[in-house]
This record gives sequence, C-alpha cells and structure tokens, in this order.
Amino acid sequence: MPSIAFLGIGTNLGDKEQNICSTIALITDSIGIVTSFSHVYETEPWGIENENTFLNIVLKIQTELKPIALLGKIHGIENQLGRIRNETQYSSRTIDIDILFYNNIIINGKNLQIPHPRAIERRFVLVPLCEIEPDGMHPVLGKSFSNLLKECRDDKKVTEYKWKTPFVFLPRGGKEIQYME
Repeated sequence: MPSIAFLGIGTNLGDKEQNICSTIALITDSIGIVTSFSHVYETEPWGIENENTFLNIVLKIQTELKPIALLGKIHGIENQLGRIRNETQYSSRTIDIDILFYNNIIINGKNLQIPHPRAIERRFVLVPLCEIEPDGMHPVLGKSFSNLLKECRDDKKVTEYKWKTPFVFLPRGGKEIQYME
C-alpha cells in the first residue's frame, strides 16, 4: 500500500520557474504520484540575508518508497538539478526538497527527521500546506496545520506567484498541474 508524503520544494537561483517544473517532473518519474499540490508562492528568504526571493510549493504524493529511500531519491534529484550542498544550513540554492511529513510517522535520525523539525516555524511551508490539507494533523503536536499557521510567528511575506511562462504538466496518474498568468 502506498504511503502519503508531503514535500516542500524551494528555489531561489537560476530559472526558478524551470527549477520547479523540472523538480515536479523528476518527482513523478522517480518517486511517486502527485495527488495534490499548492499554488507556487514567492517568499522572502528565511534564515539568510539575500536579495533573491524564493519560489515555494508543497506537493502531496503517494509513494512506495520508505523514508530513507525517499530521501536518497530526493538528494539525487537535487544533485541532478545542480544543488550544491555546503556547511551552511541556510543558503541560496537551485532546488531544495524537504520531506515535511510521511504518513504519521516520527523519525529522529541524524540525517532524517520527520516531521520536518522547522516546518511549523515557516509560513512558506504552512501557507501552501494549508492550501492543500488544512485539516491535516501534526503527528507530534496533535494540532491541525491551519491552527499551526495561526500560531506561526514568522512574519515573512508569502504571496501567490504569477507565472511568466505558461506551464501545464500531467503527472503519471495524478491531477493536471497548470500554471498560467
């Protein structure tokens, strides 16, 4: 039986629209079926001082992959799209994919923590997450995603992004993704 995962995707380097499109295509090719997705949001950088805004989106997927295998596939996609990992936790990047939630499991490993430990602190995660799953529950805190958004102290701007290039994508077995101006 497939598992349900929520993935947060962000980019602030290069052709950001193309980075999002390529990431979604690679996720559907190698990870699973996109069953739901948020709008893309333009957001202020979080944790870094940088003039480049981010584009962020949250996907809900069905996957047969276990969490560690999912993380490995995610790292492969990030590498393929030019992500350079460095010692700095917060930095500009072509693409960043985070596992926000995976079923209702809790993992506190050195290289993998689920739920994502800082998701509840970030409006750029909570706004798109609430768009697609407002009544979803945080497995540790026992609060709905919409309540967590109300409680979030992050004051960074998160606004729906207007696409410069029309984009339509039909994921394998999933709902059509369409971004138009």
